Amino acid sequence: MPYTNKNMKPGTRDVKVHILITGVELAELQRRSWQMVEAFGLDSRIEEYKGTRPIGLYQWDMDCLIDVISMALDDKDEYPSQESPRWASLKNLYTKLKNEYQRAYSK
Repeated sequence: MPYTNKNMKPGTRDVKVHILITGVELAELQRRSWQMVEAFGLDSRIEEYKGTRPIGLYQWDMDCLIDVISMALDDKDEYPSQESPRWASLKNLYTKLKNEYQRAYSK
């Protein structure tokens, strides 16, 4: 069973962003859930996420997802061509997350 810190709870000022991730974007993100293992349960949340409703993410969740996706996009072994549909969908998700992050947390 994955480690989750039950004592870590969001504060009253922590902003939760709801975002819908579906299709190839979700499949590519789920392929990378093992890289989120240190993120207090984010890995299992992403693995179990079905993409039928928006998922709620806090700033620290989005930080992790953006970093994981950024590393994946730069991985030439995984994506030798930036023309592949898988790379393009992951890049689209990266852009979507970055935009939502800027909207929610840049003040």
